[in-house]
Amino acid sequence: MNLDYKIRYTAKNTYENKTHGALWQFLIIPENSESQQLIFEDFSNSLNIPVENSINGYDFRTYRIRPRQSIEEIVFTADFQVIKKVENIFERVSHEFSESEYSDLKSLQFRAKNDMFLRFTDLTTLHQKVDFEFHESISLFENLQNLNSWIKNEFTFKTNVTDIDTDLNHILEIKQGVCQDFTHLFIAIAKQFGIPSRYVSGYLHQGNGYFGDSQMHAWVECSIPGSGWIGFDPTNNLIAAENHIKVAHGKDYSDCPPLKGVVYSSGKNETEYSVQVSAQQQQQQ
Repeated sequence: MNLDYKIRYTAKNTYENKTHGALWQFLIIPENSESQQLIFEDFSNSLNIPVENSINGYDFRTYRIRPRQSIEEIVFTADFQVIKKVENIFERVSHEFSESEYSDLKSLQFRAKNDMFLRFTDLTTLHQKVDFEFHESISLFENLQNLNSWIKNEFTFKTNVTDIDTDLNHILEIKQGVCQDFTHLFIAIAKQFGIPSRYVSGYLHQGNGYFGDSQMHAWVECSIPGSGWIGFDPTNNLIAAENHIKVAHGKDYSDCPPLKGVVYSSGKNETEYSVQVSAQQQQQQ
């Protein structure tokens, strides 16, 4: 069985005073992979400005827009259709303790291959101890599942209490945040144990009551020897599977924000986002 997703992404930018130049980059296109297929995409804007296609530093597709005219308001709309494969992630991983799994994790070859996602960043660095501990008497997958559960149980999903560069120490203090905060915390703890971890941005089908931001969702992918990259969603204590539609990954949020750009204007500006994800089962032929 596959799931047929339809996604609508909308962003509205409003400027108090007219712009004198701008460049926007949108990293919102669902990737093509073994588990998901992008079969339709359409990206437009209310001023009919031509759209450029480009590739970012991690080889993910982006849209770019360079308006030539002054702007007070512009609305961007993207529609996607994605076929998502339903698979049992638990069949791909080892659930039993294995000394070889830990020796592979610590091997120079494995660490060199995954060096980029073993590096700490400003957003994924802890300056204090946390109550969670890894145990080398159980599998790596079980440790990561326990970390997923610990974050879900210890922290409360709450909007408007953090921003995109909130320090992890503040998250630990207030015990609240959103998906990007919990993803950064998961990455920081997993990397302390030597597990390559990367930040993933994408869309979440929230029809089952899952928590997610109004813009886009974030979760973690960890590289487990012998199993490959496995996704964990600490916001919902889930293994990332058919409900998660990946767009891009990076070391942290700063590598894959949905929208970034430069705008030359004075005064205040506002951006409003909306994401709608709907799904239905695809009939097998």
